[in-house]
Amino acid sequence: MYPVHPRSPQETLPTMYDLPSEDAEEPGLPDEVQKTGHEFQPQLLRETCQPTAADAEPIFIGTDLNLYYDTRYTDWYKRPDWFLVCGVEPAAQQSDLRLSYVTWQEGINPFLVVELLSPGTEADDLGNKVRELGKPPTKWDVYERILRVPFYVVFDRYENHLRVFRLEGNRYRLLELPEPRFWLEELGIGLGLWQGQYGGVEGLWLRWYGPDGEWILTAEDAVGEARSHSERLAAKLRELGIDPDSIGVRLILLSHGFF
Repeated sequence: MYPVHPRSPQETLPTMYDLPSEDAEEPGLPDEVQKTGHEFQPQLLRETCQPTAADAEPIFIGTDLNLYYDTRYTDWYKRPDWFLVCGVEPAAQQSDLRLSYVTWQEGINPFLVVELLSPGTEADDLGNKVRELGKPPTKWDVYERILRVPFYVVFDRYENHLRVFRLEGNRYRLLELPEPRFWLEELGIGLGLWQGQYGGVEGLWLRWYGPDGEWILTAEDAVGEARSHSERLAAKLRELGIDPDSIGVRLILLSHGFF
């Protein structure tokens, strides 16, 4: 008789279809300030997260998604505001979109987690919450000790304070930041605080920047730059006595990607 090997967690434990995908403790709809932070901010992070390091892709990005982490207690989860996983393919079809991120099914833990600090979550976000008897581990314990997430970012948008923790050994160490930005060599991009308007709202936002130190463009930025470039070109043509609005000129410009 050949020995019978135990079946893998992927075969025996619940999948994302079996586990709840909503946060049972979410207290109703957020107010406008919370909505701006918890919808626009993760959206900006997703839109500008464009790694340049060859071995950083594929990447999966989760926003306000249940993160299941313990095979012994399969109903325990945390719900990061934003997280990134290297080496996991995002869904290619709408039907394949993840309902939750289940670590024992995916086989890879997050590389970076971002939490948007608020008064109600400050103690948990910063590791100052004590685990209650009979309750799941704290958010900090899960990221640091169980999942061993290499980078943990906490942004306090009320105090405009960025904190970055890097896992060293078994503990997170707070990085000293000469300016509110830091570079991730593993991704080939950096994360920092940017003052500007996003989603029609002016503020200080977390945003990714590239190897040149410039902020990675959003789709809106790209359209705006293209429009500005076209306007500058039209002005230059007028200086040369050429009408940029003439049909012939416009056809030539359109064929070269202008206007």
